[in-house]
Amino acid sequence: MELHPSVLAAALLIEAAAGYPDALYAQIRHPVVWIGALIAQLDRALNRERDSFAIRKAAGVLALLVLLLVVGGAASAVAGLCRHLPLGGLLVAALASTLLAQRSLHDHVAAVAAAFRDGGLEAAREAVSRIVGRNPASLDEHGVSRAAIESLSENFSDGVVAPAFWLLVGGLPGIALYKAINTADSMIGHRTPRHEAFGWAAARLDDLVNLPGSRLSALLIWAAARFTDGADAAESWRSVRRDAHRHRSPNAGWPEAAMAGALDLRLGGPRVYGEVRIEDAWMGPGRTAATAQDITRALHLYRRACIALVAGALLLALTL
Repeated sequence: MELHPSVLAAALLIEAAAGYPDALYAQIRHPVVWIGALIAQLDRALNRERDSFAIRKAAGVLALLVLLLVVGGAASAVAGLCRHLPLGGLLVAALASTLLAQRSLHDHVAAVAAAFRDGGLEAAREAVSRIVGRNPASLDEHGVSRAAIESLSENFSDGVVAPAFWLLVGGLPGIALYKAINTADSMIGHRTPRHEAFGWAAARLDDLVNLPGSRLSALLIWAAARFTDGADAAESWRSVRRDAHRHRSPNAGWPEAAMAGALDLRLGGPRVYGEVRIEDAWMGPGRTAATAQDITRALHLYRRACIALVAGALLLALTL
């Protein structure tokens, strides 16, 4: 199997430095928006409410296959073209960087801490509503702070580490296929009357492809805690071993537990999405009373975990 550590290292550095420019988004939107438009079209065309559960489940499998063929085929064609161009590897890295989210994740979570400082609880609720699906009106200061830190932890896995992993092992097609699966799960992989059957395949495949990234993200948070003042690396690891498997998601508990243990917090637990209350296990042994200062601490730990990820990619590039 061919690995792509040089492309990964370059993509991580490009995205950390530049993110996805607003001017570019205004002109052509974002690759994930294109993927989402295809998923929405497949949902409209194939997910018919008059069909039986089994037929809608089969239609969801078909939709996922079409999505992967289109996205994988397009990414493979672009990667093949880049191989024949000067500095083709750097171009592939630049394209792949659009599917990583180190910088944008940091900025969105930092905006919650800034909102607390500049506008109080109501402003922080508005800021956190942009990154989580739960009902912000149900959150007090501690709930908003926990939600921001939980989002940072989970999205470190599926927005940074998991796509980085699939870029390493599969190049541009690998990261593109991962983002297609992850976007499909976020759009149709819900247990709602419309998508419980149609989104079944997307949800199950998303669980599978996120397994390596979630475990690696916990390892990176633990490693970052070893070099971060005020973070407890030992408790981070203990929390992962004790709590990660108790989360209702097979993947989200790993980075959440690692972050909770490192910062002496309890994350997860019961939460409200819309009008629906979800009962979930607590991650970590510490305080539920998280604050805006804890968001800042989590961001500091996150930055060091990202540095550890880049360092690992550079090490692989130099040794392979």
